Amino acid sequence: MQQKTPPVAPAAAKSPIDPVKLDKLAEVAIKVGLNLQPGQDLFLTAPVAALPLVRCLAEHAYRAGAGLVTPIMSDEEVTLARYRYGRNASFDRAATWLYDGVAKAFSANTARLAVVGDNPMLLTEQDPAKVARANKANSMAYQPALEKIAGFDINWNIISFPGASWARQVFPAATEKTAVKKLADAIFAASRVDLDDPIAAWKEHNANLRKRYTWLNKQRFSALHFSGPGTDLTVGLADGHEWQGGASKAKNGIVCNPNIPTEEVFTTPHARRVSGHVSSTKPLSYQGTLIDDIQVRFEEGRIVEAKASRGENVLKKVLDTDEGASRLGEVALVPHSSPISKSGLLFFNTLFDENAACHIALGQCYAKCFLDGANLTPGQIAKQGGNKSLIHIDWMIGSGKIDIDGVHENGRRVPVFRQGEWAQ
Repeated sequence: MQQKTPPVAPAAAKSPIDPVKLDKLAEVAIKVGLNLQPGQDLFLTAPVAALPLVRCLAEHAYRAGAGLVTPIMSDEEVTLARYRYGRNASFDRAATWLYDGVAKAFSANTARLAVVGDNPMLLTEQDPAKVARANKANSMAYQPALEKIAGFDINWNIISFPGASWARQVFPAATEKTAVKKLADAIFAASRVDLDDPIAAWKEHNANLRKRYTWLNKQRFSALHFSGPGTDLTVGLADGHEWQGGASKAKNGIVCNPNIPTEEVFTTPHARRVSGHVSSTKPLSYQGTLIDDIQVRFEEGRIVEAKASRGENVLKKVLDTDEGASRLGEVALVPHSSPISKSGLLFFNTLFDENAACHIALGQCYAKCFLDGANLTPGQIAKQGGNKSLIHIDWMIGSGKIDIDGVHENGRRVPVFRQGEWAQ
């Protein structure tokens, strides 16, 4: 019997993502984001769509002398299968065994790298109660590992990949190929990998951020006062707080850039010294829900009133996560003229959107944002005003209409921002 010649598969369509810039992003993540050290292991998570980037990351990691690179991939359809067909009781469970292993790896000085790129609205049509339960279970299981990240015990980094489903959310009117190209170009520009020498560009950018937070640390403000449309907010700063931004040294001695991109300088608020009201200036995309027009009122550090024009029920569920979820764990300053703000894009991704505007974060504080933070115990951090929670959720409160004053202990005020820009 004569065998038929199998049909020739059509050539794969050329990816709209520039492979040279994608490789540069991987190199920046390993050399600048992580500053991965020879012999150091790397734990990596990413969506399956980001496999081309993961391969580049592995290559650059091993070229840098990595001990062992361990990737774990996620898939949108697998995630949705749980919500469509999973038993109700499963939403109160998490892979504790996996998170225990991750915490053990971090304790052994394994570096952490996360690639984000899934559809930010993936769970929009799923039961919000199940989403909340699953998130809480994951947060509780991840807590031992999260403490290593929040405490800055190790060098870690987050970057992004322009997944097609995410790109369609950002550019809904474009074809998928065009949307992916546009999102890729936006990611590359924000991450400074569209420049001839991205590593040198990051060195210069980190120096500029260092000038900003050095000035703030010299001021030793006791509080910041935000004023503008819908906002009259006093954020007390934690006792012994320290401003940081860009590159900083982890407890393991490695200087890294945790977030790529980043335009912020940030510190720890006092969890019991926040008062007044504040309105969001950009929507918050959280676990498949867009929460818009957030308005909250604080008393003695705690949110006592919260509303939103969209996603209010989800916002209130977040605030009920635990006692610390309704208090602040971070305050960050970003000029309105930041490159991400100038892009005019809503990324539906906090890593980008938070770098378009000043923001605050509900929940867990960063231990590194204290003087001598590496040597403080959790009890000492709490005594100095640091917040503890299962969550850490940033949302944007800055714009070109917001003024910020630094307030000294004696009440003297110093302009910090005027109309969304640095006043100093």
